[in-house]
Amino acid sequence: MSALTAAAPGAPVVDLDLAELRRDPYPAYAELRRTAPLAWVPSVGRHLLTRYDDIVHAEKLPEVFSSREEGSLLLRTVGPNMLREDDPNHRRLRAAAEPPTRPRQVRDLWAGAFERTAHELLDGIAGRGEADLIADFAEPLVAADLALVLGLRDASAEEVADWSRAMMAGNSNYADDPDVWLRAEQATRAIEDAVARAAEAALREPDGSVISSMVHAADPVALTEIQNNVKVIIGGGVNEPRDVFGVGAWALLNRPEALDRVLADPASWKRVFEESARWISPIGMYPRQLTQDYEIAGLALPAGSRVALVIASGNRDESVFERADEFDLGRPHRPHLAFGGGPHFCMGAWVARHEVSAIAWPLIFSRLKGLRLAEGAQSRMDGWVFRGPTSLNVTWQAA
Repeated sequence: MSALTAAAPGAPVVDLDLAELRRDPYPAYAELRRTAPLAWVPSVGRHLLTRYDDIVHAEKLPEVFSSREEGSLLLRTVGPNMLREDDPNHRRLRAAAEPPTRPRQVRDLWAGAFERTAHELLDGIAGRGEADLIADFAEPLVAADLALVLGLRDASAEEVADWSRAMMAGNSNYADDPDVWLRAEQATRAIEDAVARAAEAALREPDGSVISSMVHAADPVALTEIQNNVKVIIGGGVNEPRDVFGVGAWALLNRPEALDRVLADPASWKRVFEESARWISPIGMYPRQLTQDYEIAGLALPAGSRVALVIASGNRDESVFERADEFDLGRPHRPHLAFGGGPHFCMGAWVARHEVSAIAWPLIFSRLKGLRLAEGAQSRMDGWVFRGPTSLNVTWQAA
């Protein structure tokens, strides 16, 4: 299956500036949904599929919309991995890695440690009365949690967060910046070393972690496969929960009435999580390549065509979500696309849901009294392949 690097016959060609997409992709997505729901975008080198129903349709056909895209940035960054595999190999790798991330395991194995880490981080900042909740709390929390779940016993939260940033930059390096590739390569080598040490330890002493699960899988998994898939998990496992945390906290701090309602009904933190992930999707798009000729969104695409499923756009589709550009905790439930779908539904979704909606948000609003956005603080959202707040500067009444 050779990749086609040009527009399919009849496909509209739309020029989009990558810098503008990073600043705010949503106006461009709205225009694409309205006028060109499948458009070739030269700066991205693929067709963008932007309507909810079309994306859901494509996700249900992995045998047509293949994850094995030639020249994939993710493959270049981390090597062969389950996100860029189709079944049966995808199923084999996922079955080996997934058990420690299931809801019961999250609750029974990891939740207590997640909560202790959150309290430790808040102990460190509570007396200051001000902080950047992304850099000082959310990122170190989710990085430490991820190291635990993965079984990276000797990796610090700071190292895991640095590795994640380097690989996410590589995965979205459509501008082909050589410095970005260099940082990504340095991170992947460090992860490979850490995983090799962890795998050797887990072989002697199983610990319930992802690496341990893969080492002891019934269907054998090679060390290289474990290393590459841990790289993938480190990428998404930091940025997704960190960015959903930041989006939800920022949205509530800007909407005092919504915050009061949530604080009066703790069960609604789950709704905050789902609406935050829909409203500003932490992962904005992922690539697919057609294995055969196929018609979608009114256009016939030849085999080999490159397509991006723009789930951030699907999550703002007005035909599915009324007032889609608004953050609305009262909207009727419709499944969002933030964690993907089909066989590649995000493996870490339950980990992220628990650490953010059951632990991180309730704790910051209960422990940091009078929590509010710092005066004059500008919380900038950044990114389009991956998107979230770059900072969240807040103040509160220090004890």
